[in-house]
Amino acid sequence: MGFYERHIGPRLVRCLCGMADISAEREKVVPEATGTVLEIGFGPGLNLPFYDPERVTCVIGVDPNEPFLRLGEAQQRAARVPVEIRQAPAERLPLDPASVDTAVVTFTLCSVQDPMQSLAELRRVLRPEGQVLFLEHGLSHEQPVARWQRRLNPWWKPLALGCNLIRPVLGSFQAAGFRIAECEEYYLPRTPRPMGFLSRGRAQPA
Repeated sequence: MGFYERHIGPRLVRCLCGMADISAEREKVVPEATGTVLEIGFGPGLNLPFYDPERVTCVIGVDPNEPFLRLGEAQQRAARVPVEIRQAPAERLPLDPASVDTAVVTFTLCSVQDPMQSLAELRRVLRPEGQVLFLEHGLSHEQPVARWQRRLNPWWKPLALGCNLIRPVLGSFQAAGFRIAECEEYYLPRTPRPMGFLSRGRAQPA
């Protein structure tokens, strides 16, 4: 891991993912979490302020990137819910089967190494009645925007530490055996469309 990946990139991504417009979207999703919560791509803990301590027993934050986790130490100390950190990839979750009530996935499927394996792991650890709350950016349905996403992706991906603009969100959940219970797709205000096509909703094991 080079200097950019350890010191500059994590701070840049934290800044982008912590913008006010994105935080407002997180606030629409995260408070719906209940019980034992797994959050993959936990990073600097940008979702922590939005968990409801009356509904959440604990949050298990999983992320393979130690520099990202280190940036979130202050957030972890200030959290209103118990937090457990596991440094591990989403493709190999260090959790028992059917041990999680809610999985929270926000701006993470774009950057995991293998999104389908990551979603398969979510299915494994979710209880049968569990839910996935998601807020993701991905491939737009509008072809002019999608063409720009494909053009920009080779440059965007190394700048944003592996973030992809061209991964389909809903299609990935469905292919991994989830049923989309609720979903809204839209563009984030004040954001270039190739970077701002969002999918927000809830999925359950099919």
